[in-house]
Amino acid sequence: MAKIKLTKNEQKAQKDALKMYQRYLPTLTLKKQQLQSEIRTIEAKAKDVRSRRVALEEEFKVWISVFGEEEAFKPDMVTVRNIKKGFGNIAGVTIPVYEGADFSRGDYDLYSTPLWIDLAADRMEKALSLDLEAEVLDEQVRLLSHELRTTSQRVNLFEKVKIPEAKSNIKKISVYLGDQQVSEVVRSKISKKKIDQRNQAAAQLKDEGALA
Repeated sequence: MAKIKLTKNEQKAQKDALKMYQRYLPTLTLKKQQLQSEIRTIEAKAKDVRSRRVALEEEFKVWISVFGEEEAFKPDMVTVRNIKKGFGNIAGVTIPVYEGADFSRGDYDLYSTPLWIDLAADRMEKALSLDLEAEVLDEQVRLLSHELRTTSQRVNLFEKVKIPEAKSNIKKISVYLGDQQVSEVVRSKISKKKIDQRNQAAAQLKDEGALA
């Protein structure tokens, strides 16, 4: 704890600081709770997206095997040309939002490839889109988790350090100023008593001189 000045000005400064900490703490606590809730929601959404991706892949494998021409479809027939992203805001944090993607399809001979290739390519695009969506959701979680750590640190700083420290400083200064006030009163009384004694002594001497 840093050394503080035991003055009225410092006492006021500590009281102002305490009010500020107590005013902002509820806001920070609310933000922390909001971030925790949003992260849980996004993580659940990412889990659901990945589950749909796995289900689609299993369905895709079964679907292709039905035709008995597994080697006809090559994964590189479909590639991502452009990822569409927007931006959102959660608790003051700017996050990316997945809005879709544009895909390119490799050149293949329409006469030499099975008729179901186009349908397979459509399903591959959907699978890739789910992968991209999951990645963007992961990025949302990463950004919000970083903000959550920062906010949690501030909440802990205010709750466990700044507010107790300010209260302790205010109490310390108040006790010191109270002691100083008592000492001042005592000194004033002693000083007044000495003055009264001197006045009495002077009056007594004056009376004795008059009698002489």
